[in-house]
Amino acid sequence: MQIHVNTDDSIQGRERLAQWVSTEVSGVLDRFSAQVTRVEVHLADENKGKAGERDKRCMMEARLAGQQPVAVTQQAPTLEEAVTGAAEKLERALSSTLGRLRDQAGRETIRREDEP
Repeated sequence: MQIHVNTDDSIQGRERLAQWVSTEVSGVLDRFSAQVTRVEVHLADENKGKAGERDKRCMMEARLAGQQPVAVTQQAPTLEEAVTGAAEKLERALSSTLGRLRDQAGRETIRREDEP
């Protein structure tokens, strides 16, 4: 699973932050590593450095092999809280999406073979 971290111009410490984000995301999503090919992480400061209650935004998009991407967004007072919240949301979304796919693939038909 590849993890790409993108930041806007107002985010400081990009390399160190990118390393932390990669570690955090891979830890939370490790159980999906066989199904997820890539995770795109976009970090932004909505107020461009001014203080704000929920001005840090983290958008994560997971690319599933052969499926549509799954995306979530989290806003929080700090980047750390935004990343952690988004990773947890993405974990729940992937669990739900992959569970539905597993159910569809494993269900038996309601039709009988002797029906026309």
